[in-house]
Formats: sequence, C-alpha cells, structure tokens
Amino acid sequence: MAKGDFNFYKGQDPRELPTYGIPEASRYLRIPKATLHSWVLGRSYPIKSGSRSFRPLLTISDKKGPYLLSFMNLVEAHVLNAIRQSHKIPLSKLGKALEFIKAEIPSKHVLADRKFATDGIDLFIKKLGHLANISEGRQQAMQKLLKAHLRRITRDPSGRATKLYLLTSNLRPKPPFDAPKAVVIDPFVSFGQPVLAGTGIATALIAARYKAGESIGELAGDYGRRSDEIEEAIRCELEAA
Repeated sequence: MAKGDFNFYKGQDPRELPTYGIPEASRYLRIPKATLHSWVLGRSYPIKSGSRSFRPLLTISDKKGPYLLSFMNLVEAHVLNAIRQSHKIPLSKLGKALEFIKAEIPSKHVLADRKFATDGIDLFIKKLGHLANISEGRQQAMQKLLKAHLRRITRDPSGRATKLYLLTSNLRPKPPFDAPKAVVIDPFVSFGQPVLAGTGIATALIAARYKAGESIGELAGDYGRRSDEIEEAIRCELEAA
C-alpha cells in the first residue's frame, strides 16, 4: 500500500490513529509507565493549601480512556525521553519550555515536527536551560542526545514523521550517541506494530517463538536475519528485566 493511500483506514492518516496503550508504549520506548502516564494525563502534587496539577505534555485524541497514543504521540514521547535521560527536569519547567516552543513553531505535534529538528531545537534547549538553571555544558550534552534521538525518525518529503527506529536497550546512548536501527515502527506496516527493519516480521512473533524455546540461532536461520537483529527484536518485546 502506498504511503499516501489512506483508503484502508477510511480516509484517516494511520499516524494519527489511537493505537498504543500506555503500558505498551512504555515498553517500546523504554520509558517508566508512571513517567509516560504523567506526560499523557498530567499529575497532581500536594501543596500546603491543597494540591496542584501539571498539565499533560502530550496531546492525545483518546481522552476518555483507555488513553491510547498515536504514532505521532510515540515520536513526541521518544523525543521527550532524550530530555528525561539527560537531565532531571521538573515537569513544570518542561511544560513551560514546551509552551514556549509551541508559540514559536505552531504545530499539532511540535516535537515531531521537522521545524523542531532544524530550527527549534536550539531555542528549546536554551529556554529549558534558562528555566531549569542548566549549565552550558549540560545543555550541549542534552542537545547531542536529543539530536541522536531525532536521527531515529524518518520523514516523508513534506517533513512528517513516517518511521521510528526504537532503542531496545535501557542503557543510555553513549558517544557517538547512535544505536542499531534493527527494530522500527511504521504505521503503514503491520498496523504500526514493531517489526524488524526492512521486513514485515513482527517482533512479537519472534519473541513468542523465543519464549517457546527456540534459540536465537534457529530464529535467525528461519528469517534469514543476523543473530543481533533477532536479539534486538526480542529485547523490544520483553520487559526490562
């Protein structure tokens, strides 16, 4: 099916369809469930006079439950995760920085927008650094990690995100801040479930066969893929433990 053919989805762009539950998205993106829950639904916190709440950082279309994220939401959360990894930013400061960049780059999904990856990233880091009192050195480290995460997003000619190559390890990327691109989410392939890059082979199928007792070598032979690619597929589906 051609990327621009939305007939199968009744005229809807599959990138915008609510598809991923918070636990599922948390596993794919290697983000703690509680963290992703706060980004999607906001969070209350106590103060002397009662309580306050942070507004959600991500805008989802499924606001009545079960709170499903779209592919575009996944891309945004993937970008936010780079910031979470590089510095402990208070949610309130992160929200203010996002509001600032949304005013500069009007977009439904600003963190997934090509303008953010080109013109907006410097503005965002500087604003966040000012709000959260982050040193220039830490800002530079954050920028490198953020750019590495952005390189895992493939875009169409119009600049819209079309693929997201998942990071399947809990370990933080280290210089040169790149990791294998063995597992990809493409909303036009396998209904947006993770697959081995360049194939339609679902990582869930590979992991199921592995848990049933088949070895990595056997699976690599069956699918005609390298063992390290099979390992990446299994990591994608298994819990961090």
